[in-house]
Amino acid sequence: MCNSSNSALLSGFNIGTHRVDMPLALAPMAGITDLPFRLICKRFGAGITVTEMIASRAVDQGRERTERMAEIGPEEHPVGIQIAGSDTGYIEEAARWAEQRGADFIDINMGCPVKKICKQVAGSALLKDEPRVARILAAAIGAVQVPVTLKIRTGWDEHSKNVERIAKIAEEAGVTMLIVHGRTRSQMFNGHANWEDIGRAKQAVSIPVIGNGDVVDAATALEMLRISGADGVMVGRAVQGNPWVLAEIRDALLGKPVNSNASIQRWPVVLEHLLALHEHHGERTAGQLARKHVAWYSKGCTGSAEFRRDFQRLSDWQGQLASAESFFTSQAEQEELQHAA
Repeated sequence: MCNSSNSALLSGFNIGTHRVDMPLALAPMAGITDLPFRLICKRFGAGITVTEMIASRAVDQGRERTERMAEIGPEEHPVGIQIAGSDTGYIEEAARWAEQRGADFIDINMGCPVKKICKQVAGSALLKDEPRVARILAAAIGAVQVPVTLKIRTGWDEHSKNVERIAKIAEEAGVTMLIVHGRTRSQMFNGHANWEDIGRAKQAVSIPVIGNGDVVDAATALEMLRISGADGVMVGRAVQGNPWVLAEIRDALLGKPVNSNASIQRWPVVLEHLLALHEHHGERTAGQLARKHVAWYSKGCTGSAEFRRDFQRLSDWQGQLASAESFFTSQAEQEELQHAA
Protein backbone atom coordinates (compact mmCIF):
# COMPACT_ATOMS: atom_id res chain seq x y z
CA MET A 1 0.00 0.00 0.00
CA CYS A 2 1.24 3.47 -0.86
CA ASN A 3 2.74 5.35 2.07
CA SER A 4 4.05 8.34 0.17
CA SER A 5 3.61 11.70 1.84
CA ASN A 6 3.41 13.37 -1.58
CA SER A 7 0.66 11.41 -3.28
CA ALA A 8 -2.90 10.35 -2.61
CA LEU A 9 -3.23 7.10 -0.70
CA LEU A 10 -6.40 5.95 -2.46
CA SER A 11 -7.41 6.33 -6.09
CA GLY A 12 -11.16 6.54 -5.59
CA PHE A 13 -13.89 4.68 -7.45
CA ASN A 14 -17.33 5.04 -9.02
CA ILE A 15 -20.74 4.45 -7.53
CA GLY A 16 -22.75 4.12 -10.68
CA THR A 17 -22.22 7.33 -12.66
CA HIS A 18 -20.90 9.20 -9.62
CA ARG A 19 -17.16 9.50 -9.21
CA VAL A 20 -15.86 9.31 -5.63
CA ASP A 21 -12.45 10.97 -5.60
CA MET A 22 -12.39 11.22 -1.81
CA PRO A 23 -13.35 7.75 -0.46
CA LEU A 24 -14.09 9.07 3.01
CA ALA A 25 -17.62 8.28 4.14
CA LEU A 26 -19.72 9.54 7.02
CA ALA A 27 -21.41 6.64 8.79
CA PRO A 28 -25.20 6.79 9.11
CA MET A 29 -26.08 7.22 12.80
CA ALA A 30 -29.63 7.33 14.15
CA GLY A 31 -30.61 10.72 15.52
CA ILE A 32 -27.26 12.23 14.54
CA THR A 33 -26.56 12.27 10.81
CA ASP A 34 -29.51 14.37 9.73
CA LEU A 35 -29.17 16.84 6.86
CA PRO A 36 -27.71 19.71 8.95
CA PHE A 37 -24.89 17.56 10.33
CA ARG A 38 -24.21 15.80 7.04
CA LEU A 39 -23.71 19.13 5.27
CA ILE A 40 -21.19 20.22 7.89
CA CYS A 41 -19.34 16.92 7.54
CA LYS A 42 -19.40 17.25 3.77
CA ARG A 43 -17.70 20.61 4.02
CA PHE A 44 -14.99 19.25 6.29
CA GLY A 45 -14.04 16.40 4.01
CA ALA A 46 -16.64 13.63 3.71
CA GLY A 47 -16.73 12.43 0.12
CA ILE A 48 -19.75 10.18 0.68
CA THR A 49 -22.72 10.76 2.97
CA VAL A 50 -25.62 8.48 3.87
CA THR A 51 -28.86 9.34 5.65
CA GLU A 52 -29.94 7.90 8.96
CA MET A 53 -31.37 4.41 8.65
CA ILE A 54 -35.01 4.46 7.50
CA ALA A 55 -37.19 1.44 8.23
CA SER A 56 -38.84 0.18 5.05
CA ARG A 57 -42.15 -0.23 6.85
CA ALA A 58 -42.02 3.42 7.96
CA VAL A 59 -41.95 4.44 4.31
CA ASP A 60 -45.26 2.66 3.79
CA GLN A 61 -46.75 4.65 6.69
CA GLY A 62 -45.89 8.00 5.08
CA ARG A 63 -44.80 9.81 8.22
CA GLU A 64 -43.60 13.41 8.05
CA ARG A 65 -40.51 12.52 10.09
CA THR A 66 -39.58 9.83 7.57
CA GLU A 67 -39.80 12.33 4.73
CA ARG A 68 -37.58 14.76 6.65
CA MET A 69 -34.98 12.04 7.26
CA ALA A 70 -34.72 11.52 3.51
CA GLU A 71 -34.15 15.18 2.61
CA ILE A 72 -30.96 15.69 0.63
CA GLY A 73 -28.94 18.86 0.15
CA PRO A 74 -28.15 20.01 -3.43
CA GLU A 75 -24.43 20.20 -2.59
CA GLU A 76 -24.37 16.80 -0.88
CA HIS A 77 -23.90 14.43 -3.81
CA PRO A 78 -23.00 11.61 -3.96
CA VAL A 79 -25.40 10.74 -1.17
CA GLY A 80 -27.26 7.57 -0.32
CA ILE A 81 -30.52 6.95 1.50
CA GLN A 82 -30.20 3.98 3.83
CA ILE A 83 -33.13 1.60 4.25
CA ALA A 84 -33.62 -1.48 6.41
CA GLY A 85 -36.07 -4.33 6.61
CA SER A 86 -36.63 -8.02 6.04
CA ASP A 87 -39.70 -8.07 3.79
CA THR A 88 -38.82 -7.89 0.10
CA GLY A 89 -42.07 -6.11 -0.76
CA TYR A 90 -41.41 -3.30 1.69
CA ILE A 91 -37.77 -3.15 0.60
CA GLU A 92 -38.78 -2.71 -3.04
CA GLU A 93 -41.23 0.05 -2.13
CA ALA A 94 -38.68 1.82 0.10
CA ALA A 95 -35.97 1.60 -2.55
CA ARG A 96 -38.22 3.18 -5.19
CA TRP A 97 -39.28 5.84 -2.68
CA ALA A 98 -35.63 6.67 -1.93
CA GLU A 99 -34.77 6.86 -5.62
CA GLN A 100 -37.64 9.28 -6.18
CA ARG A 101 -36.23 11.54 -3.45
CA GLY A 102 -32.95 11.97 -5.21
CA ALA A 103 -30.71 9.32 -3.71
CA ASP A 104 -27.62 8.67 -5.82
CA PHE A 105 -27.54 5.18 -4.35
CA ILE A 106 -29.64 3.04 -2.03
CA ASP A 107 -27.77 1.64 0.96
CA ILE A 108 -29.19 -1.50 2.57
CA ASN A 109 -28.54 -1.82 6.30
CA MET A 110 -27.56 -5.29 7.46
CA GLY A 111 -25.31 -4.09 10.24
CA CYS A 112 -27.50 -2.42 12.86
CA PRO A 113 -27.06 -4.38 16.12
CA VAL A 114 -29.92 -2.76 18.05
CA LYS A 115 -32.19 -5.34 19.68
CA LYS A 116 -35.51 -3.95 18.41
CA ILE A 117 -34.21 -4.03 14.83
CA CYS A 118 -32.77 -7.54 15.13
CA LYS A 119 -36.03 -8.81 16.65
CA GLN A 120 -37.67 -7.88 13.34
CA VAL A 121 -35.05 -10.02 11.56
CA ALA A 122 -33.56 -6.86 10.09
CA GLY A 123 -30.19 -5.17 10.48
CA SER A 124 -27.41 -7.54 11.50
CA ALA A 125 -29.89 -10.34 12.26
CA LEU A 126 -30.06 -10.92 8.51
CA LEU A 127 -26.46 -12.14 8.54
CA LYS A 128 -27.77 -15.39 10.01
CA ASP A 129 -29.95 -16.00 6.94
CA GLU A 130 -27.80 -15.87 3.82
CA PRO A 131 -30.57 -16.88 1.36
CA ARG A 132 -32.71 -14.02 2.68
CA VAL A 133 -29.79 -11.63 2.25
CA ALA A 134 -29.68 -12.60 -1.42
CA ARG A 135 -33.45 -12.16 -1.82
CA ILE A 136 -33.50 -8.72 -0.21
CA LEU A 137 -30.60 -7.47 -2.30
CA ALA A 138 -32.18 -8.82 -5.49
CA ALA A 139 -35.46 -7.11 -4.61
CA ALA A 140 -33.83 -3.74 -4.02
CA ILE A 141 -31.60 -3.91 -7.09
CA GLY A 142 -34.49 -4.97 -9.30
CA ALA A 143 -36.68 -2.11 -8.09
CA VAL A 144 -34.44 0.86 -8.95
CA GLN A 145 -32.15 2.27 -11.61
CA VAL A 146 -29.62 3.77 -9.17
CA PRO A 147 -26.85 1.65 -7.61
CA VAL A 148 -27.46 -0.36 -4.45
CA THR A 149 -24.81 -0.63 -1.72
CA LEU A 150 -24.69 -2.73 1.43
CA LYS A 151 -23.49 -2.14 4.99
CA ILE A 152 -22.76 -5.20 7.14
CA ARG A 153 -20.94 -6.47 10.19
CA THR A 154 -18.54 -9.41 10.14
CA GLY A 155 -21.14 -11.88 11.38
CA TRP A 156 -23.59 -12.54 14.19
CA ASP A 157 -20.97 -13.57 16.73
CA GLU A 158 -17.37 -14.74 16.94
CA HIS A 159 -18.40 -18.33 16.15
CA SER A 160 -20.46 -17.53 13.06
CA LYS A 161 -18.48 -14.97 11.11
CA ASN A 162 -19.47 -15.04 7.46
CA VAL A 163 -18.20 -11.73 6.14
CA GLU A 164 -16.58 -13.32 3.07
CA ARG A 165 -19.71 -15.25 2.07
CA ILE A 166 -21.96 -12.21 2.55
CA ALA A 167 -19.54 -10.12 0.50
CA LYS A 168 -19.67 -12.64 -2.35
CA ILE A 169 -23.48 -12.83 -2.17
CA ALA A 170 -23.61 -9.04 -2.39
CA GLU A 171 -21.31 -8.86 -5.40
CA GLU A 172 -23.16 -11.64 -7.22
CA ALA A 173 -26.47 -9.85 -6.59
CA GLY A 174 -25.15 -6.65 -8.18
CA VAL A 175 -24.22 -4.54 -5.14
CA THR A 176 -21.78 -1.83 -6.23
CA MET A 177 -20.08 -0.99 -2.91
CA LEU A 178 -19.74 -2.85 0.37
CA ILE A 179 -19.23 -1.23 3.77
CA VAL A 180 -17.93 -3.50 6.52
CA HIS A 181 -18.00 -2.62 10.20
CA GLY A 182 -15.29 -4.78 11.73
CA ARG A 183 -17.35 -6.05 14.65
CA THR A 184 -19.85 -8.85 15.05
CA ARG A 185 -23.40 -8.16 16.14
CA SER A 186 -22.74 -9.64 19.58
CA GLN A 187 -19.95 -7.11 20.15
CA MET A 188 -22.36 -4.21 19.67
CA PHE A 189 -19.92 -1.28 20.00
CA ASN A 190 -17.70 -2.96 22.57
CA GLY A 191 -14.25 -4.43 22.21
CA HIS A 192 -12.16 -3.69 19.16
CA ALA A 193 -13.03 -3.71 15.48
CA ASN A 194 -11.27 -6.50 13.59
CA TRP A 195 -9.71 -4.82 10.58
CA GLU A 196 -8.36 -8.14 9.33
CA ASP A 197 -11.97 -9.27 8.83
CA ILE A 198 -12.57 -6.20 6.66
CA GLY A 199 -9.58 -7.36 4.64
CA ARG A 200 -11.15 -10.78 4.19
CA ALA A 201 -14.17 -9.16 2.60
CA LYS A 202 -11.91 -7.05 0.39
CA GLN A 203 -10.02 -10.14 -0.79
CA ALA A 204 -13.27 -11.97 -1.55
CA VAL A 205 -14.73 -9.44 -4.02
CA SER A 206 -13.79 -6.99 -6.74
CA ILE A 207 -16.27 -4.24 -5.81
CA PRO A 208 -15.08 -1.33 -3.59
CA VAL A 209 -14.99 -2.16 0.12
CA ILE A 210 -15.16 0.60 2.74
CA GLY A 211 -13.76 -0.12 6.20
CA ASN A 212 -15.58 1.04 9.32
CA GLY A 213 -14.97 0.69 13.05
CA ASP A 214 -12.54 2.32 15.51
CA VAL A 215 -11.36 4.94 13.03
CA VAL A 216 -10.98 7.97 15.28
CA ASP A 217 -8.27 10.07 13.61
CA ALA A 218 -5.84 10.18 10.71
CA ALA A 219 -3.48 7.64 12.26
CA THR A 220 -6.17 5.00 12.82
CA ALA A 221 -7.60 5.61 9.35
CA LEU A 222 -4.22 4.91 7.77
CA GLU A 223 -3.66 1.87 9.97
CA MET A 224 -7.08 0.43 9.14
CA LEU A 225 -6.30 0.84 5.44
CA ARG A 226 -2.87 -0.74 5.86
CA ILE A 227 -4.26 -3.80 7.60
CA SER A 228 -7.44 -4.26 5.57
CA GLY A 229 -6.46 -3.02 2.13
CA ALA A 230 -9.90 -1.38 1.94
CA ASP A 231 -10.79 1.10 -0.79
CA GLY A 232 -12.06 3.73 1.61
CA VAL A 233 -12.77 4.78 5.16
CA MET A 234 -16.06 5.29 7.00
CA VAL A 235 -16.06 7.33 10.21
CA GLY A 236 -18.85 7.17 12.78
CA ARG A 237 -18.79 8.07 16.45
CA ALA A 238 -15.52 10.00 16.19
CA VAL A 239 -17.28 12.82 14.31
CA GLN A 240 -19.75 13.50 17.12
CA GLY A 241 -18.88 17.04 18.14
CA ASN A 242 -15.75 16.77 16.03
CA PRO A 243 -16.39 17.15 12.28
CA TRP A 244 -12.86 18.54 12.02
CA VAL A 245 -11.51 14.99 12.28
CA LEU A 246 -12.74 14.44 8.73
CA ALA A 247 -10.42 17.19 7.49
CA GLU A 248 -7.51 15.48 9.23
CA ILE A 249 -8.33 12.12 7.66
CA ARG A 250 -8.92 13.71 4.25
CA ASP A 251 -5.50 15.34 4.33
CA ALA A 252 -3.90 12.03 5.35
CA LEU A 253 -5.61 10.22 2.47
CA LEU A 254 -4.37 12.92 0.09
CA GLY A 255 -0.81 12.51 1.37
CA LYS A 256 -0.80 16.00 2.85
CA PRO A 257 0.55 17.04 6.26
CA VAL A 258 -2.13 16.52 8.91
CA ASN A 259 -3.02 19.55 11.00
CA SER A 260 -4.32 18.90 14.50
CA ASN A 261 -7.69 20.39 15.44
CA ALA A 262 -6.36 21.45 18.85
CA SER A 263 -6.75 25.15 18.03
CA ILE A 264 -10.03 25.02 16.11
CA GLN A 265 -12.59 27.78 16.44
CA ARG A 266 -15.64 25.85 17.57
CA TRP A 267 -18.30 28.53 17.92
CA PRO A 268 -18.83 29.40 14.22
CA VAL A 269 -19.46 25.72 13.43
CA VAL A 270 -21.61 25.18 16.52
CA LEU A 271 -23.72 28.21 15.62
CA GLU A 272 -24.05 27.05 12.01
CA HIS A 273 -25.15 23.65 13.23
CA LEU A 274 -27.69 25.00 15.72
CA LEU A 275 -29.28 27.37 13.22
CA ALA A 276 -29.51 24.59 10.64
CA LEU A 277 -31.14 22.28 13.20
CA HIS A 278 -33.71 25.00 13.92
CA GLU A 279 -34.49 25.50 10.23
CA HIS A 280 -34.67 21.80 9.44
CA HIS A 281 -36.51 20.42 12.46
CA GLY A 282 -38.27 23.36 14.08
CA GLU A 283 -37.52 24.87 17.48
CA ARG A 284 -38.74 22.08 19.74
CA THR A 285 -36.81 19.25 18.09
CA ALA A 286 -33.80 21.48 17.50
CA GLY A 287 -33.68 22.24 21.22
CA GLN A 288 -33.72 18.54 22.04
CA LEU A 289 -30.99 17.72 19.53
CA ALA A 290 -28.90 20.68 20.67
CA ARG A 291 -28.46 19.09 24.09
CA LYS A 292 -26.42 16.20 22.75
CA HIS A 293 -24.63 18.00 19.93
CA VAL A 294 -23.52 20.95 22.06
CA ALA A 295 -22.38 18.57 24.79
CA TRP A 296 -20.23 16.71 22.25
CA TYR A 297 -18.77 19.93 20.86
CA SER A 298 -17.75 20.99 24.37
CA LYS A 299 -15.72 17.87 25.17
CA GLY A 300 -12.12 18.69 25.95
CA CYS A 301 -12.85 22.33 26.70
CA THR A 302 -12.04 23.94 30.03
CA GLY A 303 -15.04 23.82 32.35
CA SER A 304 -17.02 21.62 29.97
CA ALA A 305 -18.51 19.36 32.65
CA GLU A 306 -20.13 22.27 34.47
CA PHE A 307 -21.26 23.80 31.19
CA ARG A 308 -22.90 20.57 30.04
CA ARG A 309 -24.70 20.19 33.36
CA ASP A 310 -26.14 23.70 33.12
CA PHE A 311 -26.92 23.46 29.41
CA GLN A 312 -28.99 20.30 29.87
CA ARG A 313 -31.32 22.21 32.17
CA LEU A 314 -32.16 24.85 29.57
CA SER A 315 -35.49 24.52 27.78
CA ASP A 316 -35.61 27.90 26.00
CA TRP A 317 -34.05 28.05 22.52
CA GLN A 318 -32.72 31.58 22.88
CA GLY A 319 -31.31 30.63 26.25
CA GLN A 320 -29.52 27.67 24.65
CA LEU A 321 -28.02 29.89 21.95
CA ALA A 322 -26.86 32.48 24.47
CA SER A 323 -25.33 29.87 26.78
CA ALA A 324 -23.49 28.14 23.94
CA GLU A 325 -22.19 31.42 22.53
CA SER A 326 -20.91 32.55 25.91
CA PHE A 327 -19.12 29.26 26.55
CA PHE A 328 -17.50 28.75 23.15
CA THR A 329 -16.45 32.38 22.62
CA SER A 330 -14.88 32.31 26.09
CA GLN A 331 -12.99 29.18 25.06
CA ALA A 332 -11.68 30.92 21.96
CA GLU A 333 -10.51 33.89 23.99
CA GLN A 334 -8.71 31.61 26.45
CA GLU A 335 -6.96 29.79 23.60
CA GLU A 336 -5.84 33.09 22.05
CA LEU A 337 -4.36 34.21 25.35
CA GLN A 338 -2.54 30.88 25.73
CA HIS A 339 -1.05 31.17 22.26
CA ALA A 340 0.03 34.76 22.88
CA ALA A 341 1.75 33.88 26.19
